[in-house]
Amino acid sequence: MRVKDSATDPNAIAVDSPAGAAPPRVASPRTGGGTLLAALGVAAFSLTFPATAWALEGLGPWSVTTCRMVLAGLLAGACLLAGRVPPPPRRHLLPLLAVAGGTVVGFPLLTTLALRTSSTSHAAVVVGLLPLTTAAYSAVRTRTRHSRTFWAAALTGAAVVIAFAVRESGGRPTTGDLFLFGALLVCAAGYSEGGRLARELPGWQVISWALVLCLPVAAAGAALSLLTEPVHLTGHAVAGLLWLAAGSQFVGLWVWYRGMAAIGVARASQLQLAQPLLTLVWSVLLLGERLGPAAPAAAVAVLVCIGVTQRTRS
Repeated sequence: MRVKDSATDPNAIAVDSPAGAAPPRVASPRTGGGTLLAALGVAAFSLTFPATAWALEGLGPWSVTTCRMVLAGLLAGACLLAGRVPPPPRRHLLPLLAVAGGTVVGFPLLTTLALRTSSTSHAAVVVGLLPLTTAAYSAVRTRTRHSRTFWAAALTGAAVVIAFAVRESGGRPTTGDLFLFGALLVCAAGYSEGGRLARELPGWQVISWALVLCLPVAAAGAALSLLTEPVHLTGHAVAGLLWLAAGSQFVGLWVWYRGMAAIGVARASQLQLAQPLLTLVWSVLLLGERLGPAAPAAAVAVLVCIGVTQRTRS
C-alpha cells in the first residue's frame, strides 16, 4: 500500500495497481503549478527569521509581533470581503482560535523574542525541527499509530537539535532557546489544528479568519507597544516588517495551502525540508552572519531525520 497525493484529498490512500491494470496518472499541469506554489511558500517562510532580524533593528519585539498581525489581518479581511466569504460556522471557532494562538500569535512572538539574543542561523536549525514536532503532536492528537522507525527518527532529530543548542550556548540552553522550543510546541498545535480544519474550509480561509479574529487584540497591542517601546524606523526595519506581514504571515501561507491542495501534504512536506538550509543561506547573504560547521551539519542531520519520518508515516 502506498500514499497517493491527490489534488482533491491530500490524505487519500490508494492501493498500487495490479499487473494489467491502467497505469498511474501522469503529473498534470495543475500538479506542476501546485509544486511551484508550495515551493514559493517555502521560500517565503525561509525569509521569516532574516526579516524579523531586520524589523528588530527599528522596533521592539512586541511592536514587531503586533504590527505584523495588524497588517496581515487587514490584508486577510480585505480578501475575505472581496471574495464575499461568509463567516465560518460556530463549531469552527475553537479550532480557529487554536490556529490563531499557534501560528498568528505564539510562534511569531516567541521567535521574535528569541531573535533578540539568538542568531538567525541558530534559530533556523532549532525551528527546523518543526515538521517532526507537528507530526508528533498530530499523532498524539489523532491517536495515529506510527512505526518504531518513525519515532526513532523523530527522537534522533530532537536529540540533534538539543545537542546543537546546548553546544552553541556553552553547555546549557539560553532563554532564546527556551523561546524557540516553546515556539515549536505552539506552532505544531496551530499547524495540526489548522490541517484538521482545512478539511472543511479552504486553507487560505483558515489563516484569514484566524488573522481577522486576532485583529482587535492586535490593534490594541500595537498601539500600546508603539507607545512603550523605542521606534527607530530604518529601511531594513520597514522592509522586514512588511515582509513579515505580507510575505510570511499571509501570502506565504496562502500559496502554501494552495500548493498542498494541488500536490498533497506528503509531497509538499518534502519541499519544506529545504527551509532551514535556505534560511542559513539568507542569514549569510542578508545579515552577514558567519556559519561554523555545526549549523549546516545539524540542519542536514535534521533534514535526514525528517525525510525518514515522511517515508515511514502510517
